[in-house]
Amino acid sequence: MGLKFIFSAILVYCAAMPSPATTEPVDDKRALLDFIDSVNHSRKLNWDNTTSACSTWTGITCSRDNSSVIAVRLPGVGLKGVIPSNTLTRLSHLQILSLRSNGLTGSFPADLLQLPDLIGLHLQSNAFEGPLPSDLSLWKNLTALNLSDNDFNGSIPSSFLNLTHLTLLNLANNSLSGDVPDINLPSLQFLDLSNNNLSGLLPRSLSRFPSSSFSGNNLSTPLQTPSPSPSPSPLPRTRHSSKFSETAVLGIIIGSCVLAFVSIALLLIVTNRKGDDDGEILTTVKKEKPVKKMTPDGNSKLVFFEGSNLAFDLEDLLRASAEVLGKGTFGTTYKAALEDATIVAVKRLKEVVVGRKEFEQQMEMAGSIKHENVATLRAYYYSKDEKLMVYDYYNQGSASSLLHARRGGNRVPLDWETRLRIATGAARGIACIHTQSGGKLVHGNVKASNIFLNSKHFGCVSDLGLATVMSPVVAPATRSSGYRAPEITDTRKASQASDVYSFGVVLLELLTGKSPVAGEEAVHLVRWVHSVVREEWTGEVFDVELLRYPNIEEEMVAMLQIGMACVARVAAQRPKIEEVVRLLEDIRGRSSTQSAGTRSPASTPAPTPPLTQMGSPSNRD
Repeated sequence: MGLKFIFSAILVYCAAMPSPATTEPVDDKRALLDFIDSVNHSRKLNWDNTTSACSTWTGITCSRDNSSVIAVRLPGVGLKGVIPSNTLTRLSHLQILSLRSNGLTGSFPADLLQLPDLIGLHLQSNAFEGPLPSDLSLWKNLTALNLSDNDFNGSIPSSFLNLTHLTLLNLANNSLSGDVPDINLPSLQFLDLSNNNLSGLLPRSLSRFPSSSFSGNNLSTPLQTPSPSPSPSPLPRTRHSSKFSETAVLGIIIGSCVLAFVSIALLLIVTNRKGDDDGEILTTVKKEKPVKKMTPDGNSKLVFFEGSNLAFDLEDLLRASAEVLGKGTFGTTYKAALEDATIVAVKRLKEVVVGRKEFEQQMEMAGSIKHENVATLRAYYYSKDEKLMVYDYYNQGSASSLLHARRGGNRVPLDWETRLRIATGAARGIACIHTQSGGKLVHGNVKASNIFLNSKHFGCVSDLGLATVMSPVVAPATRSSGYRAPEITDTRKASQASDVYSFGVVLLELLTGKSPVAGEEAVHLVRWVHSVVREEWTGEVFDVELLRYPNIEEEMVAMLQIGMACVARVAAQRPKIEEVVRLLEDIRGRSSTQSAGTRSPASTPAPTPPLTQMGSPSNRD
């Protein structure tokens, strides 16, 4: 009887437990229904008590376990009137609220001040009025606040200084008056106070923002104290110091105009050519604009991975302002700035040849890899016409852009320490990838434009595993064929040995400063390096920008030896990537690399042959 009673109790308990697949945030759902029932709206929403708020309701994003609503986005749905009290404030875990471009009226909704998890509030383009709230103490996590295009009045409260995580503040096009407080927040990246009735002296700390941030007010800017300049020495008067003739002046002016026109034309030609390079960061500044229009599939949505703290949907991504970072073999990469100030990198894939199931399996595998030297895949999207991948944005750029952008002039050279860190980190990332899937996983597209600098300034590899889902590229059909191992004629048949070859090319690129990307001025980097070494002109190999750093010759030669071993023509003669990691770490020793993460398991690295024994043309590419 005892066992039977316990078994029955277990059955009752299990029956009472909610299924993870059907869990709904019941209280939050009720709060949202109370909100929408109490405010006028011209656009019909599919909010219904019988449907799932987390999976079907327009504009609603839930936490991963569906226990709470974390984002409400209802831009331009025709909401009118005052936000009803005791509705949205019941969403205790709400992080993002966007009610922009509606017809909401009344004073600032004080209920919203009671949402402690709020990180983004977007109420722009409504008809709110009255003063701004003076107590913002509960908004400790707020990063984006947009109240522009309303009719708020009164002064700007100094309590904004308490928003220590704020990165975006937009109060433009209101009726605010009085002085501008000293909102000197280190985190603040975007500020717009334009077109108000503000007056007085602008705080000196805000002079780092453009003048357009304060236009349309009656503000005076702090004067910069000019440094006294010495009186110019009088020029000796000579008989030849007379004025030029009018004909000479006219000739100089015309010549200068022609020279300026030719210079601009040449600059445009050069920048257009640079923009076509495969995988290169564009060196011209492109005006931010929405990503090329795409039609969302009603049956598809962004899929986020476990541990991601991002909270946005496909509509937010499509509304984001975007800047093209580069066009590569497998698609175009954008820098996307969302309305909550989140910045992500979005890769828009082209020529995906596998079905949804195989694509999702590959994405799940890539998203499961967590390593500081592998760029984390945060989310992906699959529909019939569109395939997207969402990564963290690395603001320091790729190894390719750091090496090759704007050479000459005022360029800051990439120093040897950073090049060594890029190589070491990238090798660690590839080694991690090669241990996945029972030690059979392949990156398939290793190149300098797919290696970024992480927060510790070490290399971090991106674009993992795309070769297997894309249309096969037959060599030498793409500009990136300079990285491809000689045995690879189909990109879908890449191997771990071909990854090592590609990484070896990256090492040679870091050492020489020359790009292996195909183009008018490109050389076959591997053959060129080998020919120079064979002629015993090893010193001619290294990038001239490295010659300014003392006492690094031995380290550069050591990396050159590793790179030459990696680009052996015969795949079986190349070292494993684990060995490459150990050799790179050994260049500087344990002390200089321990800050970047755990050193590879200790073992005795294979001795590196001298350059004169690195092989003959018969077994080198």
